Amino acid sequence: MDADNEAKGKVSDQAMQNPQALASLQDKIESASHSASIMDSLPKSVKRRVNALKNLQVNSTQIEAKFYKEVHELERKYSTLYQPLFDKRRNIVSGEVEPTDEECEWQSDHEEEAHALAEDLKKKAAIEEKTEDANEEKPKGIPEFWLAIFRSVDMLSDMLQEHDEPILKHLQDIKVIFSGPDQPMSFTLEFHFEPNEYFTNTVLTKVYKMKSEPDAEDPFSFEGPEIIDCEGCEIDWRKGKDVTVKTIKKKQKHKGRGTARVITKQVPNDSFFNFFNPIKVSPDKELDEDSEYTLATDFEIGHFFRERIVPRAVLYFTGEALEDDESLEEEELDEGEEELEEEELDEGEEEDQDE
Repeated sequence: MDADNEAKGKVSDQAMQNPQALASLQDKIESASHSASIMDSLPKSVKRRVNALKNLQVNSTQIEAKFYKEVHELERKYSTLYQPLFDKRRNIVSGEVEPTDEECEWQSDHEEEAHALAEDLKKKAAIEEKTEDANEEKPKGIPEFWLAIFRSVDMLSDMLQEHDEPILKHLQDIKVIFSGPDQPMSFTLEFHFEPNEYFTNTVLTKVYKMKSEPDAEDPFSFEGPEIIDCEGCEIDWRKGKDVTVKTIKKKQKHKGRGTARVITKQVPNDSFFNFFNPIKVSPDKELDEDSEYTLATDFEIGHFFRERIVPRAVLYFTGEALEDDESLEEEELDEGEEELEEEELDEGEEEDQDE
């Protein structure tokens, strides 16, 4: 019993130190209390039947977990169909392939207006081409394609530092690779770089490990696959080019003689490339609140690359996907405000009744 009480005390201490864990614990307690009050009010024969329904629900959750595993297999299967299109995108962006005139034609919703505009643009382009200096160098592919996306997406621009930008100009492609059928569920982000003066790697990787299994102790909390850990890679920086550290000079006094000397040491530096050196998750060690938040943000970024950035890169480059994201956020915000207003109204009605 003493050991049990000690364990409970540790859990309680950890919860009190972590507001998120505390809020989650409070929600569970309130939910359990509400559930218990309902069950207590039921006749014994009805309780038995409700327990039977809960067992059915657990079985349903197990089937749901299998469903998500098959969805993962479908994603893996269809990724091979998408990849030739993404490879062609890479070739156009890098300038290795020049698309044909037919491939460059784009039909808008207002076809007639667009056709007339296209004709005008063709005429202007022909005139400009003739007057253009023959020796002027034309841009190759789509310069700074991925860097432009990083700059425009808030989630990525928050990670981006000025010293990262020259490096990301060399980023040629980002790929999503799904784990095989006989491997634990995961996906890998591959960042492909052209040869550059910063590091010798041609590919930087980030592996996100997932699980799609209900928790044995709390099966009803299952809501589909979740990222449980991530693993980066070592970047082989060229000498003096590592942007994830900075060198600082510090005066150090000798305690006995009172003389001073200047020492230099390297300290961590803010950089997007810290993305490839994530926090290590240990099952035996509790993370502090800041580390939990950092890891949760990392998982969110991984999902965003996988589900949005990689499949719809050109729309983030043009800004069209950003408009869709903003509309979605506004809808979610409006829904949240409506729910809040309803809650305030309900509270007001309860107060009136109390009076």
